[in-house]
Amino acid sequence: MTVVLSIKAATLEEKQRVSSLLASEGCVYQWSGAQAVIYDGNFSEKLKRRLDNETSVIAIQQLTTPHPLVSLEFKSAPSLIKAGPITFGGPGIPIIAGPCSIENQTQMTQIAQAVAQAGGSLLRGGAFKPRTSPYSFQGLGIEGLMLLKESAKPLNLPVVTELMDLRKLDAFLSHDIDIIQIGSRNMQNFDLLRAVGQTNKPIILKRGLAATIKEWLLAAEYIAAAGNEQIILCERGLRHFDNTYRNMLDISAIPYLKTMTHLPVIVDPSHAAGRADLVPALALAAVAAGADGLLIECHPTPDHALSDGEQSLTPEQLKNLIEQVKPVAKAIGREII
Repeated sequence: MTVVLSIKAATLEEKQRVSSLLASEGCVYQWSGAQAVIYDGNFSEKLKRRLDNETSVIAIQQLTTPHPLVSLEFKSAPSLIKAGPITFGGPGIPIIAGPCSIENQTQMTQIAQAVAQAGGSLLRGGAFKPRTSPYSFQGLGIEGLMLLKESAKPLNLPVVTELMDLRKLDAFLSHDIDIIQIGSRNMQNFDLLRAVGQTNKPIILKRGLAATIKEWLLAAEYIAAAGNEQIILCERGLRHFDNTYRNMLDISAIPYLKTMTHLPVIVDPSHAAGRADLVPALALAAVAAGADGLLIECHPTPDHALSDGEQSLTPEQLKNLIEQVKPVAKAIGREII
């Protein structure tokens, strides 16, 4: 059992007073904003009576889940995560689109305009690329962050890009990246999760290559426990025994997560498919299953892309995909934004 205490205000004085009380009872606990999470086996009736008399404490929740802060037991209403004018978790379904890798200014200017014209609401692009081979294109680094922001700014598009290294976090913050993505390979990089948990930025947390739902939610808990509950889960397919296509998209994870967590769930059909021709069908299925957003790879000339060209849509294909998913969203009482 995990116990979560909520206090009136996360002032240093109030937190110190409650911390002293918990320490006097031998509790092992951790602060997350205005909540103190008390770990298994440390909550007694004596402590409960003392907390009931503590004016700073406004709620005591005894939870059975191993990931309390991201669970529906802790918060029953869906979380609404904002990035600029865009909201994840509400009736609108945002489309994030852009290239796997940021290559040059011309490419990013073209694709930013294409994403906006197609009806996309956020621009993605990789400045730092985790590649299987050390000889593959690794991204432009800091220059890529600058190109991403410069291409998106005239169109008022919030930007999304992946953080791989704790040492680069300050650069992401100084360039005002709107949403920080933690990729599949870093889902259990716990130091990185704690670090982004100390920011005020929305975080897209991709599912690991072979991660269970529980492992994924516990990774999200690391971010929330560090103080940041602006978390968006991203299903991107699992590694499996068949190599016909890149990964196996776990469609069932979408409705299942809705029974477990208040966090928005988006889907990356591009990495699941590994083939551009399969992306539209997976996108339609994801929206029908209740996805709160789509993350699509798009490139002006996929045949010449420096990474993941085979799964990237052309601007025209992106426009067609968005038009296709609109009636599916409408059929379930939602809309593409």
